[in-house]
Amino acid sequence: MANTTHPAPKSLAKMKLERTENTVFPHSFKHILSKESVILGIWILLATVATYKQYANQSFNNFLIFKYSYLHASQGLNLYQSYPEYGDINHYGPLFSLLFTPFALLPTFLGMIAWQLSNAFILFTAIYKLPIANLQKAGIAWICTHELLTSQFSFQSNAGVAGLLILTFICVENKKDFWAGLFIALGTLIKVYGIVGLAFFFLSKNKKQFTFGVLFWMSMLIGLPMLPFGYSYIIQSYQDWFHALQEKNTLNATLNSYQDISVMGMARRMSGNASLSTAWFILPAAGLLVYPYLQIKKLENVPYRLLLLSSLLIFTVIFSSGAESPTYIIAFAGLAIWFSQERTNTLAVGLLIFALLLTSFSPSDLFPAYLREHYVRPYALKALPCFIIWCYIQYKLIFNYQNTAKA
Repeated sequence: MANTTHPAPKSLAKMKLERTENTVFPHSFKHILSKESVILGIWILLATVATYKQYANQSFNNFLIFKYSYLHASQGLNLYQSYPEYGDINHYGPLFSLLFTPFALLPTFLGMIAWQLSNAFILFTAIYKLPIANLQKAGIAWICTHELLTSQFSFQSNAGVAGLLILTFICVENKKDFWAGLFIALGTLIKVYGIVGLAFFFLSKNKKQFTFGVLFWMSMLIGLPMLPFGYSYIIQSYQDWFHALQEKNTLNATLNSYQDISVMGMARRMSGNASLSTAWFILPAAGLLVYPYLQIKKLENVPYRLLLLSSLLIFTVIFSSGAESPTYIIAFAGLAIWFSQERTNTLAVGLLIFALLLTSFSPSDLFPAYLREHYVRPYALKALPCFIIWCYIQYKLIFNYQNTAKA
């Protein structure tokens, strides 16, 4: 008798995923560029080239700040004073001084390479754990590539911070809320930005576990540097860190700063009024950010939650007075996730091109120097495309959300 057993029908989501991943001819150039190994290889190559260039030019001040934060902690010195070994002042938390130990102990060039690759790998891993098709993940990675390179030229940790925020979201998605607390604690105690991950509390299916995870990991990581460096020293260091951040925030709000590349920075510089209060911008923006989390029924949709993630990543940068050019890898990761969820249309493509030109390429030699020096930098216009896209995302989330994920 013939076997009449039929295979189980595929779910609609699975058929959509397969259709997305099979639209590329297997041996096409597009298929090669979408391969995970190729993208990772390009990122490793760019990180190595950027590191070598800066090392050859003796232009790696941020790495020296990070390296000496460990060395100064080992000697019981104030982490937030100026020192002759480097320019500027350290603004990373005491935990960072401990976490940077392996990079500080390596020979300088090897430590630099390892540091750059670690940040890139955290972001790369986070992108490839997102609940979307592989072709969409590749698109996100490529959109982020130039902005990642900008961050690497200054040896910033921002790619890693972006990765930690995305990993927080992924843990909540996978019902691993306790571990989401670890990534929030790490991001907060390294560079403060991670604290915005608390917004994912509203997405958590196990809010008690989420809360316990945050409290547990915060207490553990706050105390961890005390083991090698001493209790009293670390308590004093946290107090010094708080004061250093306050001073930095005051210095950022000037009309010619290389920081405050934000919505507030644009308003201050265009108006010529450096005393404009940040609160006038942050409070309404925070309300717009949080409101979509309260639309409970919509939270059941994965594409909607991905838009919430992209909104949070962009918000973290464009409403921060400490935002500088290398910080925008965080916002650009959010922008890329937003675009991965858009159906191809003229508006979305136009906004992406606008952001690539003005936000990503404006600090580089690919952008006209005259426009950069006379318009983009003086008026903090690097923030403008991301702000417009953030407003567009919030409009969709609040008023006009439809399941627009690419089929």
